[in-house]
Amino acid sequence: MFSKSHTKYIQSLHHKKFRDELGVFIAEGPKLVEELLQAPGLVCKALFALSAWLEANEQMVAKKNIETVFEVEDFELEKISALATPHLVLAVFEQIFVETAPALNGKISIALDTMQDPGNLGTIIRIADWFGIENVICSIGSVDQYNPKVVQSTMGSLARVNVIYVDLLSWLPEQKIPLYAAALNGKPIAELGPIAEGILLIGNESKGIHPALLDMVDEKITIPKKGKAESLNAAVATGILVAHLT
Repeated sequence: MFSKSHTKYIQSLHHKKFRDELGVFIAEGPKLVEELLQAPGLVCKALFALSAWLEANEQMVAKKNIETVFEVEDFELEKISALATPHLVLAVFEQIFVETAPALNGKISIALDTMQDPGNLGTIIRIADWFGIENVICSIGSVDQYNPKVVQSTMGSLARVNVIYVDLLSWLPEQKIPLYAAALNGKPIAELGPIAEGILLIGNESKGIHPALLDMVDEKITIPKKGKAESLNAAVATGILVAHLT
Protein backbone atom coordinates (compact mmCIF):
# COMPACT_ATOMS: atom_id res chain seq x y z
CA MET A 1 0.00 0.00 0.00
CA PHE A 2 1.29 3.44 -0.97
CA SER A 3 2.27 5.46 2.12
CA LYS A 4 4.02 8.61 3.35
CA SER A 5 7.30 6.68 3.54
CA HIS A 6 7.10 6.01 -0.20
CA THR A 7 6.50 9.72 -0.82
CA LYS A 8 9.57 10.64 1.25
CA TYR A 9 11.64 7.96 -0.50
CA ILE A 10 10.84 9.23 -4.00
CA GLN A 11 11.23 12.88 -3.01
CA SER A 12 14.68 12.09 -1.60
CA LEU A 13 15.75 10.74 -5.01
CA HIS A 14 15.41 14.22 -6.49
CA HIS A 15 18.72 14.88 -4.68
CA LYS A 16 22.05 13.51 -5.92
CA LYS A 17 23.27 12.59 -2.43
CA PHE A 18 20.46 10.10 -1.86
CA ARG A 19 20.50 8.77 -5.44
CA ASP A 20 24.16 7.92 -5.05
CA GLU A 21 23.74 6.43 -1.58
CA LEU A 22 20.97 4.13 -2.80
CA GLY A 23 22.38 3.56 -6.30
CA VAL A 24 19.12 4.39 -8.07
CA PHE A 25 17.45 7.07 -10.20
CA ILE A 26 13.92 8.01 -11.17
CA ALA A 27 12.21 8.26 -14.57
CA GLU A 28 8.77 9.65 -15.34
CA GLY A 29 6.20 9.46 -18.12
CA PRO A 30 5.00 6.58 -20.32
CA LYS A 31 7.44 6.94 -23.22
CA LEU A 32 10.56 7.21 -21.06
CA VAL A 33 9.58 4.53 -18.54
CA GLU A 34 8.48 2.08 -21.22
CA GLU A 35 11.73 2.53 -23.14
CA LEU A 36 13.83 2.00 -20.02
CA LEU A 37 11.78 -1.05 -19.00
CA GLN A 38 12.61 -2.61 -22.36
CA ALA A 39 16.34 -1.89 -22.06
CA PRO A 40 18.34 -5.12 -21.53
CA GLY A 41 20.02 -5.36 -18.14
CA LEU A 42 18.36 -2.30 -16.61
CA VAL A 43 16.78 -3.23 -13.26
CA CYS A 44 13.53 -1.58 -12.18
CA LYS A 45 13.27 -1.46 -8.38
CA ALA A 46 9.82 0.11 -8.04
CA LEU A 47 6.94 1.28 -10.20
CA PHE A 48 4.24 3.79 -9.29
CA ALA A 49 1.47 4.04 -11.87
CA LEU A 50 -2.17 4.85 -12.48
CA SER A 51 -4.47 1.88 -13.04
CA ALA A 52 -4.98 2.73 -16.74
CA TRP A 53 -1.23 2.50 -17.42
CA LEU A 54 -0.85 -0.73 -15.45
CA GLU A 55 -3.70 -2.35 -17.36
CA ALA A 56 -2.30 -1.28 -20.74
CA ASN A 57 1.21 -2.55 -19.88
CA GLU A 58 0.41 -5.61 -17.79
CA GLN A 59 2.49 -8.05 -19.85
CA MET A 60 5.58 -5.81 -20.00
CA VAL A 61 5.46 -5.24 -16.24
CA ALA A 62 5.09 -8.97 -15.57
CA LYS A 63 8.10 -9.82 -17.77
CA LYS A 64 10.38 -7.31 -16.03
CA ASN A 65 10.07 -8.93 -12.58
CA ILE A 66 9.87 -5.58 -10.79
CA GLU A 67 10.43 -5.75 -7.03
CA THR A 68 7.54 -3.44 -6.09
CA VAL A 69 4.57 -2.25 -8.13
CA PHE A 70 2.12 0.30 -6.73
CA GLU A 71 -1.17 1.36 -8.22
CA VAL A 72 -1.55 5.04 -7.25
CA GLU A 73 -4.12 7.77 -7.66
CA ASP A 74 -3.57 11.05 -9.51
CA PHE A 75 -3.00 13.03 -6.32
CA GLU A 76 -0.45 10.48 -5.06
CA LEU A 77 1.52 10.58 -8.30
CA GLU A 78 1.50 14.37 -8.09
CA LYS A 79 3.13 14.24 -4.64
CA ILE A 80 6.15 12.27 -5.86
CA SER A 81 6.52 13.75 -9.35
CA ALA A 82 9.09 16.37 -10.38
CA LEU A 83 7.09 17.23 -13.50
CA ALA A 84 4.80 20.24 -13.69
CA THR A 85 2.13 17.86 -15.02
CA PRO A 86 2.61 14.28 -13.73
CA HIS A 87 1.91 11.71 -16.43
CA LEU A 88 0.66 8.18 -15.63
CA VAL A 89 3.81 6.50 -14.31
CA LEU A 90 7.04 6.95 -12.31
CA ALA A 91 9.72 4.28 -11.96
CA VAL A 92 12.85 3.76 -9.86
CA PHE A 93 15.77 2.08 -11.66
CA GLU A 94 19.16 0.87 -10.51
CA GLN A 95 22.00 3.08 -11.70
CA ILE A 96 23.91 1.74 -14.67
CA PHE A 97 27.40 0.35 -14.11
CA VAL A 98 29.82 1.81 -16.65
CA GLU A 99 33.45 0.83 -17.23
CA THR A 100 35.62 3.81 -16.22
CA ALA A 101 38.24 3.03 -18.86
CA PRO A 102 36.31 2.22 -22.06
CA ALA A 103 38.14 1.44 -25.30
CA LEU A 104 37.97 4.57 -27.48
CA ASN A 105 40.14 3.46 -30.39
CA GLY A 106 38.47 3.31 -33.77
CA LYS A 107 35.42 5.31 -32.70
CA ILE A 108 34.24 8.84 -32.00
CA SER A 109 33.55 9.93 -28.42
CA ILE A 110 32.30 13.15 -26.82
CA ALA A 111 33.95 14.86 -23.83
CA LEU A 112 32.20 17.61 -21.87
CA ASP A 113 34.04 20.21 -19.80
CA THR A 114 31.88 21.25 -16.83
CA MET A 115 28.52 20.92 -18.59
CA GLN A 116 26.05 22.48 -16.16
CA ASP A 117 22.65 22.52 -17.85
CA PRO A 118 20.65 19.28 -17.36
CA GLY A 119 18.79 19.78 -20.63
CA ASN A 120 22.05 20.14 -22.53
CA LEU A 121 23.57 16.98 -21.06
CA GLY A 122 20.42 14.98 -21.68
CA THR A 123 20.19 16.20 -25.27
CA ILE A 124 23.87 15.45 -25.92
CA ILE A 125 23.37 11.89 -24.63
CA ARG A 126 20.44 11.60 -27.03
CA ILE A 127 22.55 12.99 -29.89
CA ALA A 128 25.27 10.44 -29.11
CA ASP A 129 22.68 7.66 -29.25
CA TRP A 130 21.35 8.93 -32.61
CA PHE A 131 24.79 8.89 -34.19
CA GLY A 132 25.90 5.61 -32.61
CA ILE A 133 28.42 7.20 -30.26
CA GLU A 134 28.99 4.86 -27.33
CA ASN A 135 30.75 7.11 -24.81
CA VAL A 136 30.12 10.56 -23.35
CA ILE A 137 32.89 11.52 -20.94
CA CYS A 138 32.07 14.29 -18.45
CA SER A 139 34.38 16.31 -16.22
CA ILE A 140 33.85 15.83 -12.49
CA GLY A 141 32.13 19.24 -12.22
CA SER A 142 29.44 18.42 -14.78
CA VAL A 143 25.77 17.94 -13.92
CA ASP A 144 24.79 14.46 -12.70
CA GLN A 145 23.56 12.11 -15.43
CA TYR A 146 20.80 10.92 -13.06
CA ASN A 147 19.44 14.39 -12.40
CA PRO A 148 15.71 13.94 -13.22
CA LYS A 149 15.88 16.68 -15.87
CA VAL A 150 18.83 14.95 -17.55
CA VAL A 151 17.06 11.58 -17.49
CA GLN A 152 13.93 13.19 -18.94
CA SER A 153 15.90 14.89 -21.74
CA THR A 154 17.62 11.67 -22.81
CA MET A 155 14.25 10.09 -23.72
CA GLY A 156 15.65 6.64 -22.95
CA SER A 157 19.07 7.08 -24.57
CA LEU A 158 20.65 6.93 -21.12
CA ALA A 159 20.29 3.15 -21.30
CA ARG A 160 22.31 2.94 -24.55
CA VAL A 161 25.15 5.45 -24.00
CA ASN A 162 27.99 5.11 -21.48
CA VAL A 163 28.27 8.29 -19.40
CA ILE A 164 31.57 8.44 -17.52
CA TYR A 165 32.85 11.05 -15.04
CA VAL A 166 36.61 11.67 -14.91
CA ASP A 167 39.17 14.38 -14.20
CA LEU A 168 39.64 15.53 -17.80
CA LEU A 169 42.96 17.25 -17.03
CA SER A 170 44.58 13.94 -16.10
CA TRP A 171 42.42 11.65 -18.26
CA LEU A 172 42.74 13.31 -21.67
CA PRO A 173 46.58 13.16 -21.88
CA GLU A 174 46.35 9.38 -21.44
CA GLN A 175 44.22 8.97 -24.56
CA LYS A 176 46.19 8.13 -27.69
CA ILE A 177 43.64 9.31 -30.26
CA PRO A 178 43.06 12.76 -31.82
CA LEU A 179 41.37 15.40 -29.69
CA TYR A 180 39.15 18.01 -31.36
CA ALA A 181 37.81 21.05 -29.52
CA ALA A 182 34.80 23.17 -30.42
CA ALA A 183 36.11 26.75 -30.53
CA LEU A 184 35.10 30.03 -32.16
CA ASN A 185 38.57 30.45 -33.67
CA GLY A 186 38.88 26.91 -35.04
CA LYS A 187 39.04 25.41 -38.51
CA PRO A 188 35.65 25.41 -40.31
CA ILE A 189 34.15 21.98 -39.79
CA ALA A 190 33.54 21.46 -43.52
CA GLU A 191 37.31 21.61 -44.11
CA LEU A 192 37.89 18.70 -41.75
CA GLY A 193 35.34 16.19 -43.06
CA PRO A 194 34.45 12.83 -41.49
CA ILE A 195 36.91 11.17 -39.11
CA ALA A 196 37.40 7.52 -38.11
CA GLU A 197 38.30 8.11 -34.47
CA GLY A 198 38.73 10.94 -32.03
CA ILE A 199 37.31 12.80 -29.05
CA LEU A 200 35.16 15.89 -29.55
CA LEU A 201 35.58 18.27 -26.60
CA ILE A 202 32.68 20.63 -25.81
CA GLY A 203 33.03 23.42 -23.25
CA ASN A 204 30.98 24.89 -20.46
CA GLU A 205 27.89 26.84 -21.59
CA SER A 206 29.24 30.23 -20.43
CA LYS A 207 32.99 29.81 -19.90
CA GLY A 208 33.87 27.52 -22.81
CA ILE A 209 36.77 25.07 -22.54
CA HIS A 210 39.34 25.38 -19.76
CA PRO A 211 42.61 26.86 -21.17
CA ALA A 212 44.65 23.91 -19.87
CA LEU A 213 42.43 21.51 -21.81
CA LEU A 214 42.63 23.64 -24.95
CA ASP A 215 46.42 23.30 -24.82
CA MET A 216 46.01 19.53 -25.25
CA VAL A 217 43.90 19.53 -28.41
CA ASP A 218 45.14 18.45 -31.83
CA GLU A 219 42.65 20.57 -33.76
CA LYS A 220 40.22 23.36 -32.93
CA ILE A 221 37.07 23.25 -35.04
CA THR A 222 34.19 25.65 -35.49
CA ILE A 223 30.80 26.06 -37.13
CA PRO A 224 31.10 29.11 -39.42
CA LYS A 225 28.72 31.92 -38.48
CA LYS A 226 26.64 33.66 -41.14
CA GLY A 227 24.21 35.58 -38.94
CA LYS A 228 24.60 37.78 -35.87
CA ALA A 229 24.00 35.34 -33.00
CA GLU A 230 26.77 35.53 -30.42
CA SER A 231 26.95 31.79 -29.87
CA LEU A 232 25.19 28.44 -30.27
CA ASN A 233 23.62 26.34 -27.55
CA ALA A 234 26.10 23.64 -26.47
CA ALA A 235 23.83 20.75 -27.40
CA VAL A 236 22.91 22.27 -30.78
CA ALA A 237 26.60 22.83 -31.58
CA THR A 238 27.39 19.24 -30.56
CA GLY A 239 24.72 17.90 -32.91
CA ILE A 240 26.01 19.92 -35.86
CA LEU A 241 29.65 18.98 -35.24
CA VAL A 242 28.93 15.28 -34.73
CA ALA A 243 26.84 15.20 -37.92
CA HIS A 244 29.87 16.48 -39.87
CA LEU A 245 32.43 14.31 -38.07
CA THR A 246 30.48 11.11 -38.68
